[in-house]
Amino acid sequence: MSNVLIVSGHPRTGDDSVANKTILEELVVLLPDAEIDHLDELYPNYTFDVEAEQAKLAAADVIVLQYPLWWYGWPSLLQKWVEDVFVRGFSHGSRGTALHGKKLVVSVTTGAGESYYSAQPGGFDRFLAPAMATSALVGLEYVGSLPLYGVSYANRTDEAARADMVERSREHAKRLAEFVSTP
Repeated sequence: MSNVLIVSGHPRTGDDSVANKTILEELVVLLPDAEIDHLDELYPNYTFDVEAEQAKLAAADVIVLQYPLWWYGWPSLLQKWVEDVFVRGFSHGSRGTALHGKKLVVSVTTGAGESYYSAQPGGFDRFLAPAMATSALVGLEYVGSLPLYGVSYANRTDEAARADMVERSREHAKRLAEFVSTP
């Protein structure tokens, strides 16, 4: 298997997530050689060790961005990470080739169901525009997205809904592990 880096962009995975937390816990087991970068744990104040993050990206063959879709984009923690880490001379510009040819996979959770996103002009991919545009700019090969729809925070207090969310998150992690393990 390739060197896989999973970047968790949820700003409160430990206390505010069911789906993303479950997915990441499952990936530890399913992809034991992958490096999982919990941005919320490493950088709770949004001050990144840029050199360390760039070294992780440079060593990876496959980069997975794992995050919840918030207000139709990625969370501020992930946005700030991209702004600080993907800098000219590293990821782009005439000498910024560190990410060229690496694969990018976007694994995203949503509160709304699939029917909501498919009814929008441009479909679900429209909401992944920041990841796709970033990928194109920095020479990453965007190989696709794996959305997990309908895992709303509103369902966390309903036991049956929460159990369903956990099960679907485990299944999502299995699909993701298979996707990144396929050459």
